[in-house]
Amino acid sequence: MNKVLPLLTVLALSGCATSEQTYLANGEQGLSIDCSGEANSWAACYEKADASCAGTGYKIVGTDGTPSLKESEKTLGADVGNYKSRNVVVICR
Repeated sequence: MNKVLPLLTVLALSGCATSEQTYLANGEQGLSIDCSGEANSWAACYEKADASCAGTGYKIVGTDGTPSLKESEKTLGADVGNYKSRNVVVICR
């Protein structure tokens, strides 16, 4: 058990962006890209969108996520202990 806990911690913090196909309200097919977690960023979402669309480009249809904290709300200048959720829906061109 002592060896499993550190491994699970590393895996939880090192997450990667994932994508899955979705259908928009108008019937168009798109990609829902999830890049939540402390180890990811909005840039990870956009990189995954670019890779998933095979370099043909993409159009952002929607975004959803945890807003960034103001500097006055951070602890010693850092956003500590808050889970970050980020999701982008794109259509490949």
